[in-house]
Amino acid sequence: MNDIRAIRGMSDILPEETPYWRFLEQTVSSVLTAYGYSEIRLPILEKTALFNRSIGEVTDIVEKEMYSFEDRNGDSLTLRPEGTAGCVRAAIQHGLLSTPRRLWYAGPMFRHERPQKGRQRQFHQIGVEAFGVATPDIDAEVILLSARLWRAMGLEPQVQLQLNSIGSIEARKAYKAALTSYLLQRETDLDEDSQRRLHSNPLRILDSKNTATQALLDDAPSLQDYLDEGSADDFARLCDLLDAAGVEYVVNRRLVRGLDYYNKTVFEWVTDQLGAQGTICAGGRYDGLVEQLGGKATPAVGFAMGMERLALLLAEQWAEKSSAAIHEQPAVYAISVGDAAYKAALLALEELRNKYPGVQMVLHAGGGSFKSQMKKADKSGAELALIWGEDEVASGSVSVKPLRNATAQGQQSVPLAELDSILTTALGV
Repeated sequence: MNDIRAIRGMSDILPEETPYWRFLEQTVSSVLTAYGYSEIRLPILEKTALFNRSIGEVTDIVEKEMYSFEDRNGDSLTLRPEGTAGCVRAAIQHGLLSTPRRLWYAGPMFRHERPQKGRQRQFHQIGVEAFGVATPDIDAEVILLSARLWRAMGLEPQVQLQLNSIGSIEARKAYKAALTSYLLQRETDLDEDSQRRLHSNPLRILDSKNTATQALLDDAPSLQDYLDEGSADDFARLCDLLDAAGVEYVVNRRLVRGLDYYNKTVFEWVTDQLGAQGTICAGGRYDGLVEQLGGKATPAVGFAMGMERLALLLAEQWAEKSSAAIHEQPAVYAISVGDAAYKAALLALEELRNKYPGVQMVLHAGGGSFKSQMKKADKSGAELALIWGEDEVASGSVSVKPLRNATAQGQQSVPLAELDSILTTALGV
């Protein structure tokens, strides 16, 4: 039993880390609601065919990374490796696409990759999908709302927006043929991973981090030379809207996405704070996917952000804040001596929680001497200790002891009726 541990790459998120996650989730929910996006909650398991048809059977995800199995009925099921396909499936199944629709979702995804900092086998994403608008103004909207997220989280100085257009499906096919022809003549000079991709998904070679391969690509055909006029016009319009909104970006002509369903606009938000795992948010347009999965032809654009990586950035940003801000120490720690005092403290804290929702107040449990309880109150990180004993019960009062503010008045006994003003002044609530 002692040898049972978490599965490699599927990590526990500990109490010291969850404040970052909760702040992230609350911020995202607030911003997306302000832009008119509605939350949808999707199953973790889907039919394997959904991902084969959407992501592409020759992608790394489908070929090597999916967790797939047959259930007792002989159906092939897969733990979702990404969220867009499931969201599209749900939108088709439940008739959500009769008018333009803005949706978002959050939850765990699963890929059998080599675990490293910011990359787990069970990882978490927040995804945003906008359906039913073919023009680049909706592309601009999803980028603007993502930029607002970074501002709301205080991460804006640490991230950079990279943009590209990969054109229509037809333009990509023509470019893919030209790129493959160029690289076949230099196949032996490619790194091992790129040699494998050359025969399955050559566009992903543009993403290679190998410096020798990148040097070979300097003279390769350019995707921009194969870009169709409509895609070029849409990209110019998108850039114009971002310029007008004051959103800074870099056009990265080698930026592609690893999933087959993308077309036209693609983008990534990247950071240099996380080493190799520098992409914190990525997405683009996927106008053909709804029809590909059995729905009526519907334009769409969206993105997904990696919660593990954002939590790491938040942890670094909050490192200089007080420990209470990071670890969520209580504002108040209440102690009591004797049964009558405990009951008085219990009832008083219930009333205080009614008056101050969201303010963390802990009532000591488990008994113990006054001295041991005070040690635990101090160790908790609370700002104030509230103390009940026989005298406080008899007089209808409470003793208030500041634990952190050296300039505050020392321990004092106050009537319960005056406790509100004490808390308001001491805690700023």
